[in-house]
Amino acid sequence: MNLLLFAGIGRDIQWASFGIAIAIMVGVALVMAGLIILISRFCQVKEDPRIKEVEQRLAGANCGACGHPGCAGFAKALVEGKATLDSCGQTDKEAQIEISNILGIALEGNAEPTIAVVACCGGSQCDDKYEYQGYGTCVSQNMLAGGRKACEVGCMGSGSCVDACPYMAIECYEGYAHIDPDICRSCGLCIQTCPKRLIKRVPKSAKVYIACSTECRGKDVMSKCKAGCIACGKCERTCPNGAIHLVNNVPIIDYSKCINCGKCLESCPRHCIKYVHPEDAVSAPEAKTDENK
Repeated sequence: MNLLLFAGIGRDIQWASFGIAIAIMVGVALVMAGLIILISRFCQVKEDPRIKEVEQRLAGANCGACGHPGCAGFAKALVEGKATLDSCGQTDKEAQIEISNILGIALEGNAEPTIAVVACCGGSQCDDKYEYQGYGTCVSQNMLAGGRKACEVGCMGSGSCVDACPYMAIECYEGYAHIDPDICRSCGLCIQTCPKRLIKRVPKSAKVYIACSTECRGKDVMSKCKAGCIACGKCERTCPNGAIHLVNNVPIIDYSKCINCGKCLESCPRHCIKYVHPEDAVSAPEAKTDENK
């Protein structure tokens, strides 16, 4: 019965028309495939082979701290001249030299390895202008009247940088952020995250750094913070090599001139010049004071 029914249906099909339809479909498919091949050949965007060479020499962290979508995006930007090697804090000096040779450019900036430091040591010693309640990251706090700290550039110590660091090199205690120089890879994610832009890069060989960013005058600083720089200029006058200068009431260290003598740290009455490596304070004469508190 089923065979007879199938045979009846088969007799109703116009096989000639069916074959023509199939042939048309196959022909259209072949034509479209040919067009795609032709278009892809004529419209193909050839990638500069240097992009792959540069990418292979980058650190490979894909952290995005350079402002580009991973190392591949950064390599493309380098080749196109839209970025500089200074934007990557993780690629070592040897690799940077190789990349500069591939691109035929001079190596700009300081190729010495760097680490990040927090240019603030106020924390719990800096007054609050209001009591913040709510989701407690620095970024969210900063949306409300520029944060709770009386100092406009004071670290809020609420851990936005801690969350951003992929190497767990940052902790918040004493009311402000501390970076472990032995763990820091200078990727720059914390620098981008900090709403106050308090995190800076310094040479890894540096002994000291300025742990304050306020441009206020001494009297204003003393009314808000017990640890802030009062721009007294003692560090500038004490430095034997002229490596420190006050710029807008903020001491700036020229690390190309700094000889790591530590005299600026010893002379600072507010103890806002800190050791990059805290262990250096253990054997230093001033370690017996409250400098690192």
